[in-house]
Amino acid sequence: MAATPTVKRIDPATLNLKEQVVSINRVTKVVKGGKNMSFSALVVVGDPAAKVVGFGTGKAKEVPAAIKKGIEAAKKNLRHVNLLETTISHQVLGKFGAGLVLLKPAPQGTGVIAGGPVRAVITSVGIPNVLTKSIGSHNPHNVVKATIDALEQLRDKQAVADMRGLAQEKV
Repeated sequence: MAATPTVKRIDPATLNLKEQVVSINRVTKVVKGGKNMSFSALVVVGDPAAKVVGFGTGKAKEVPAAIKKGIEAAKKNLRHVNLLETTISHQVLGKFGAGLVLLKPAPQGTGVIAGGPVRAVITSVGIPNVLTKSIGSHNPHNVVKATIDALEQLRDKQAVADMRGLAQEKV
């Protein structure tokens, strides 16, 4: 298993974050006195101008409280994404659990070809043109995590040039 890279904390106060609720699930805990109902919310937050995205989950007795907790968790989990002007630099395959998400660069004017949880992440990070395919699990949690895994695999030209020991023009 690959080592997780050290992620620098991004201050959410400096960003213009927009929230998007991906899924709300009613969950039940069976106890001696009956069933305890609560709600679980999966939320994606991002700043398209800064190319930053994060996700979080929240659980509470009421839906708005669960969404608020999810937003707070997502703000603690922000990541920067390396992009070109209008699309991603290369094709990537993100994996999490049984969820696989394929992201492909698209020409200008294509738009975001994505469904559900993948679209929420892509629009939050501000990629205007990209082709996606969700393979395997349709669980929104796994799909969101696989999409963010794919976005983290994107590298900018300078990082690739430094890694290979070449000038940026030769990459």
